[in-house]
Amino acid sequence: MYEKLEAYYGLPNEVKFCKKCVISNQRPSSTVEFKNEKGEKKKVINFNEEGICSACIYHEEKEKGINWEQRDEKLRELLAQFKSTDGSYDVIVPGSGGKDSAYTAHILKYKYGMNPLTVTWAPHLYTDIGWKNMQEWMHTGGLDNMLYTPNGKLHREMTKNAFHNLLHPFQPFIVGQRIIGPAMAKKFGVQLVMYGENQAEYGNAIEENTNPIMNMDFFSSDDALSMKFGGVSMQEYIDSGAYTKDDFAPYIAPNKKDLIDAGIEVHYLGYYLNWDPQECYYYAAENTGFQANPERTEGTYSKYSSIDDKIDPFHYLTTMIKFGIGRCTYDAAQEVRNDKITREEAAYLVKKYDTEFPHKYFKEFLKYIDSTEEEFWETINKHRSPHIWKEVDGKWKLRHTVTNDGTDD
Repeated sequence: MYEKLEAYYGLPNEVKFCKKCVISNQRPSSTVEFKNEKGEKKKVINFNEEGICSACIYHEEKEKGINWEQRDEKLRELLAQFKSTDGSYDVIVPGSGGKDSAYTAHILKYKYGMNPLTVTWAPHLYTDIGWKNMQEWMHTGGLDNMLYTPNGKLHREMTKNAFHNLLHPFQPFIVGQRIIGPAMAKKFGVQLVMYGENQAEYGNAIEENTNPIMNMDFFSSDDALSMKFGGVSMQEYIDSGAYTKDDFAPYIAPNKKDLIDAGIEVHYLGYYLNWDPQECYYYAAENTGFQANPERTEGTYSKYSSIDDKIDPFHYLTTMIKFGIGRCTYDAAQEVRNDKITREEAAYLVKKYDTEFPHKYFKEFLKYIDSTEEEFWETINKHRSPHIWKEVDGKWKLRHTVTNDGTDD
């Protein structure tokens, strides 16, 4: 009999793992709904009756059901509609100079003949390798870039609030990151924005992957003052007397109607080209000077994913705390789907690295969010969901693991 413990964040009470990869049914999704114990509709990754997650199901479709030559033709037809004839920019590529954005911008320019402007929403705290790769993206990759850095004082405060109130230190960053592509397109009069992969590929509704265009409902809000950053509304930040509405300009999305009227379209390159993160790494390394970390990234076994920001490790730590899904699970699940490793190998790696604490930048993170170590752990522990974590002899342990050796397995 499965013991029903309280599940925070509206997650499914029973923890299950995909039979093909190592992801669990606790992974949040933006589109797939289920009803929790209270009858509330929540969104998490979908599993079919055989216990296979929607990400694995879609990967099979990519391998067997998609004609990639036809998709390439569709891409060429799309780009032809927007290609400039006067030397002006004809596509905006948002990114950090990591493997994915490096691949996207370079292949659009040198294989498909576009003239991209790359735009970067600055990381909180650049790592040495992240800054180096950013420079290589331009100087070795031969691309133009605009680096956009928002008000650092405000961004730090919002990040601090996001960590303590939501256990989601990336929330303000994600808002800006999502806005910058369409916002810069509107500013420069460019009508095409091209992101790399659609994150829906990793667990949203499968049908979402059949649409190459980003859903721009995010850009529909007319009530900016009610927007919340770190659980605090813009109006509350302004009322504190420390900021004005002008300080929030980078976080206020352009209106959806204005984007449509300007003819701006936001597409995913991963719809047109068969996306493989490891192959993107090889391409970026060969063509744009991208380098992996010289050492393994804390919390996983890889060296080349999400390595530009010193806050990254704490984002993945928070997903482990809230959902029982750490950085290694995300990496390993992808590589199982792409036939780089077996499920058994992935499970071993998850057991070894997923709960590893990121010590390297810990003191810098605490300084960035102006918090003590005691405040940090108080926030971490109060966000542990009872159905995922159990305290045993003063140590927190997972109740359920992909290797079936959790405290309640």
